[in-house]
Amino acid sequence: SCLQLGLERFHGVCILGFNSAEWFIADIGAILAGGFAVGIYTTNSPEACHYVAENCGANVVVVENHKQLQKILEIQHKLPHLKAIIQYGEELKEKRPNLYSWSEFRDLGKDVPDAQLREIIDSQKPNQCCTLIYTSGTTGQPKGVMLSHDNLTWTAVAAGRFIMLTDAKEKQELVVSYLPLSHIAAQMSDIWSAMAFGAQVFFAQPDALKGTLVDTLRDVRPTAFLGVPRVWEKMEEKMKSIGAKSSTLRRKVASWAKGVGLQTNLKRMNGYSEVPVNFRLARHLVYKKVRKAIGLDRCTKCYTGAAPISRETLEFFLSLNIPVLELYGMSESSGPHTISLPHAFKLGSCGKEITGCRTLIHKPDGDGNGEICFSGRHIFMGYLNMEEKTREAIDEDGWLHSGDLGKHDKDGFLYITGRIKELIITAGGENVPPVPIEDAVKDAVPIISNAMLVGDKAKFLAMLLTLKCNVDVETGEPGDDLTPEAVEYCQKLGSKATKVSEIISSKDKAVYAAIQKGISAVNEGAVSNAQKVQKWVLLEKDFSLFGGELGPTMKLKRPVVVQKYKDQIAQFYADVDTAT
Repeated sequence: SCLQLGLERFHGVCILGFNSAEWFIADIGAILAGGFAVGIYTTNSPEACHYVAENCGANVVVVENHKQLQKILEIQHKLPHLKAIIQYGEELKEKRPNLYSWSEFRDLGKDVPDAQLREIIDSQKPNQCCTLIYTSGTTGQPKGVMLSHDNLTWTAVAAGRFIMLTDAKEKQELVVSYLPLSHIAAQMSDIWSAMAFGAQVFFAQPDALKGTLVDTLRDVRPTAFLGVPRVWEKMEEKMKSIGAKSSTLRRKVASWAKGVGLQTNLKRMNGYSEVPVNFRLARHLVYKKVRKAIGLDRCTKCYTGAAPISRETLEFFLSLNIPVLELYGMSESSGPHTISLPHAFKLGSCGKEITGCRTLIHKPDGDGNGEICFSGRHIFMGYLNMEEKTREAIDEDGWLHSGDLGKHDKDGFLYITGRIKELIITAGGENVPPVPIEDAVKDAVPIISNAMLVGDKAKFLAMLLTLKCNVDVETGEPGDDLTPEAVEYCQKLGSKATKVSEIISSKDKAVYAAIQKGISAVNEGAVSNAQKVQKWVLLEKDFSLFGGELGPTMKLKRPVVVQKYKDQIAQFYADVDTAT
């Protein structure tokens, strides 16, 4: 059907919609027809869609519904290569030239002889590009990461074998597809690895990340599950709020079981294998029930990736005997590079290199910290039409420079310690990695949702803070009402606040004092005076995709936040002389 529409070699087929069978079919069809498969984030504006579609010379755009169709119709006149639009998820509301329903699209291919398709498939080479992943760069326009047939097929098998996925001939793995397929993580796990091992794929509801995911997990009971940190954090928050409502006895039993679970799993992690009696009892009374409640009772592989996850969240799940294993990589390495395994993981580490992949720590300092560089068959071809940027990413020796700082421990486990670009360099020349300080503040003050450290080229560090609030399920916009857990926290402090605005407008004494107390405690443990947080401010709205502060995988877009809240940041340093 793509050939019938006139798809040309190395031109894009853009796909704009939530995960579905049609998404997979369009993706693989585009590749076999000799084009590029190109996912577009469903949250993109019409302008952002235009950038991608024009950049890859799109001949065809596949959209899910009327809402996504409108974005393409708005920019259609600026896409000279566009030949057709296909809508798969809903009936068409209007007839237009070159606009097809999914069934009309499928029928187009009937007249194309198999020999013609066969010839195009045979002409393709392993080192040619077949997929573009647009990196949602935190700065500037997105870059089209060119992945070859070999990148995808080799990585799918290498990563799958490394985590010991079972082949469908023995026992079929079950996975739930819900993370955006325009992102490499979902594409590698849901399409390519799933295909290589014959996994069965279930599609979640489009509102999965707004709350229905757990229902889908309970229905499917997957054997492997990949979540971004925000997914695990949301589960943790929900489980804690349910826990808070249960009876005293139940809370006591759960608390005992979590203590046992954490101790036993930390010992296991360090090589002790015996299973104590109290752990068996706790498994029977608590862990099995918890796993069943969240649909992970058959899941032997629970993974997290795409952004940093806090130690608190990892320990929470570990205490319930659910080891959440970290993996690490980037679009430019076809997804994964290092992966933790159930029998080989350490809290806070991203695991070890996939067999066949190598890591170089570039220019390490005294502690062994340096830039993490990768090599292997998973390394991308380059950025589409951006030779300059490609040369910045891949050096003369073929090492891909990740932009992440990290180190290996004595056992070869990789730890990420920060991003080169996000390092704050104070006026005094001190290099401060912000994430550990931000995580410490979030751990110390449970009502805090997001914390962002600022202080680049400044005399001291300061912090922007947001509170945990309810989010509009439809728009994803953060509201003013505090979450039930946050309200409960305020009550414990003796505050009657139920809204963010109430706390800020009245400078709620109890809450402000609790935040200051938490920050002072974090400062006590600071490496040096330069790493102490001197000032902070509460923002009226939490960070969100809607507000632009977070990217599609919920990564903090620091440059955007700095720009958006420049007045509040300027205020920190306006009267530096009186800063205590």
